[in-house]
Amino acid sequence: MIKNTSPENPVISLVVPMFNESEVLSAFFARVEGVMNGLGESYEIICVNDGSSDDTLERLVAERESDSRIKIVDLSRNFGKELALTAGIDCALGDAVIPIDADLQDPPEIIPDMVAKWRDGYEVVLAVREDRSVDSFLKRNSANWFYSVMARLGEIPIPSNAGDFRLMDRKVVESLKLVRERTRFMKGLFAWLGYKTAVIHFTREKRVAGESAWKYWKLWNFALEGVVSFSSIPLRIWSYLGVFTSFAALVYMLVIVTRTLILGVDVPGYASLLVVILFFSGINLICLGVIGEYLGRIFIEVKQRPLYLVRETYGIKSE
Repeated sequence: MIKNTSPENPVISLVVPMFNESEVLSAFFARVEGVMNGLGESYEIICVNDGSSDDTLERLVAERESDSRIKIVDLSRNFGKELALTAGIDCALGDAVIPIDADLQDPPEIIPDMVAKWRDGYEVVLAVREDRSVDSFLKRNSANWFYSVMARLGEIPIPSNAGDFRLMDRKVVESLKLVRERTRFMKGLFAWLGYKTAVIHFTREKRVAGESAWKYWKLWNFALEGVVSFSSIPLRIWSYLGVFTSFAALVYMLVIVTRTLILGVDVPGYASLLVVILFFSGINLICLGVIGEYLGRIFIEVKQRPLYLVRETYGIKSE
């Protein structure tokens, strides 16, 4: 029998997207519940099972049997972390909502500091990774490269080394729920919202158990999603490159015509002609690829499919 500890109107909602996180669940709930019980605020934990292939769902249901503050959204398949996070935020009832990963790399012990900043009047409290030494050299440097690129290309400033771990006031959450684009880059959407923001720094920890599902190819696609979703500069670059190339071609044409008039007909070299053709063919293909990235996102948006589908919920009232 479920222990009825769930408040009707919780002050804090934790939103936890989960994909094959069975190994970390016991440690996660032990640390989070210890922190939240010490905080003295009513709370709920919205766990979103994002199509896990292990026994994550079964273990979540077992955890809920001892604490009804744990609520579960079971998606029909794996929709990806961004949409799983969206599903959890949509279901959260708290006056403040805190997305957090189940792997405990973002320490729940700083939640009281986040709540204190919120009580001081801040509408968003951002957790920024001050020390990422637990990450691999390649991951740290690729992350720094990504944030540098976004700072130059992005139309909205995205804070460096800030993940999804943050506190958002209810008014911020309601604003976020108005944004229903299908290809979602949540870090960009969070930044786009604005609102009065405070920053708390923390040291990133190692995963408690298991392996991250974010492999390098997946991280590359995620970075590409961020650039395309929040910047039109890649499209402009090819416009500028086209103008420059046309101008260079005009200058070269004038040089060839002048040489021909003065020195007579010159037999062109086969090798140089082949290099020029291959070079500009490659430029054209890259240009088409960039356009295709944007066109593909338009194609996804105009179909207006639901963001996610829910198989079943546990402890969440349907509207």
